[in-house]
Amino acid sequence: MAVSVAIDEPGMLLESPHWDDRTGTLLYVDHMGQRVHHWSPVTKHKDTYDIDCVVGAVVPRESGGAVVAAGTKFAFLDFETGKLTSVATVDQHKPTNRFNDGKCDAAGRFWAGTIGKVDEGAPTQLERKAGSLYCLHTAGIVTKAFNEVDLSNGLTWTSDNSTMYYIDSLKYSVDAFDFDMPTGTLSMYFLCNRRQVMAFNPPVDGMPDGMCLDTDGKVWIAMYGAGQVLQVDPSTGTQLRSVKFPAPRTTSCCFGGPNLDVMYVTSTRAGYSPEEIQQNPLSGCLFQVTEMGARGTPGVCYKG
Repeated sequence: MAVSVAIDEPGMLLESPHWDDRTGTLLYVDHMGQRVHHWSPVTKHKDTYDIDCVVGAVVPRESGGAVVAAGTKFAFLDFETGKLTSVATVDQHKPTNRFNDGKCDAAGRFWAGTIGKVDEGAPTQLERKAGSLYCLHTAGIVTKAFNEVDLSNGLTWTSDNSTMYYIDSLKYSVDAFDFDMPTGTLSMYFLCNRRQVMAFNPPVDGMPDGMCLDTDGKVWIAMYGAGQVLQVDPSTGTQLRSVKFPAPRTTSCCFGGPNLDVMYVTSTRAGYSPEEIQQNPLSGCLFQVTEMGARGTPGVCYKG
């Protein structure tokens, strides 16, 4: 297994990596830098789009461009013009809320969660239970899955689409929900069999952030504060492998590359003092992991 820097241009808070298998490119965001990046590992060319607010997540749109969860809006991003077109606004009664991580399910619906007011000097210090998890359906309608979320983060689904895994980071665990694929709902929240499938020890493991799934059904989770990505068996909650990075605050991960056997991992330097940045100069970089012996599945585009 080999870890290296993919792009040696540190951002403030890189998040939400998404491999577009159609174009062989990687999309990711700089949450606090208010940017969307679109990068080709073959040509090394990177397009950057400035967003007028914090941006939590991005996925490509099947009809072209991308859809972003930025501020408290779902919006379409035109790659040709850089224009952002608002689709829907959430949490209108909570002006200090903002979107965080997001991902599409197999039907092409875009799921993303919000968080409350954040202490920018300490990104994990925020207003508790102020966030919610939302779904932007392909028809452009937004539904709320549930609320009282502390720090909405990683999402992924099992290969048979019967289970959704979800991270509310300050619970230091991953939860599973029974997922109804045809409707894109969690049945009824109180009846959807929400259960904890893995738990973490904060001082040792770090805080769970973004995640992805491999073809064997194992979950890979970026652990903020521990500089690692853990591979976990969700059927037992057992930690199988740890991949270490020269950046303590790893934020998210996805599989990419022509064979979907390269893992791209984002990180952050948000909240660091100049001295801490000097001690951890690669924090905020995008990393890649090769020779893993694991593969992922293609990321899903938004189909609206």
